[in-house]
Amino acid sequence: QVQLVESGGGLVQAGGSLRLSCTASGRTFSTYSMGWFREAPGKEREFVSAISWSGSIIGYSDSAKGRFSISRDNAKNTVYLQMNSLKPEDTAVYYCALGRGYEPRRLAGYDYWGQGTQVTVSS
Repeated sequence: QVQLVESGGGLVQAGGSLRLSCTASGRTFSTYSMGWFREAPGKEREFVSAISWSGSIIGYSDSAKGRFSISRDNAKNTVYLQMNSLKPEDTAVYYCALGRGYEPRRLAGYDYWGQGTQVTVSS
């Protein structure tokens, strides 16, 4: 059984930064792709960013491109999401997910999900 635990969320002013972390246990982390999604109130969960098992392939949503940066440390079983220049519209619960990398931008591409961490950006 895989467990994913996110941390690093919080309240930040517009223009500020946060770094989210997601630590995995229970499976060989280094062989799986990892993704970050977010879900704002009243909206569907949406793709934010994904990284392949080796870290060589990375993708971002249009809203995240240029402001967010994903990385992973396989020795620590951890994936990170550095979020800069945050905007009020980035307010959401952020989820990390673990999958096989076939459809990294789709929810269906992931087998395991964390419990989420709240990010709130004030204007």
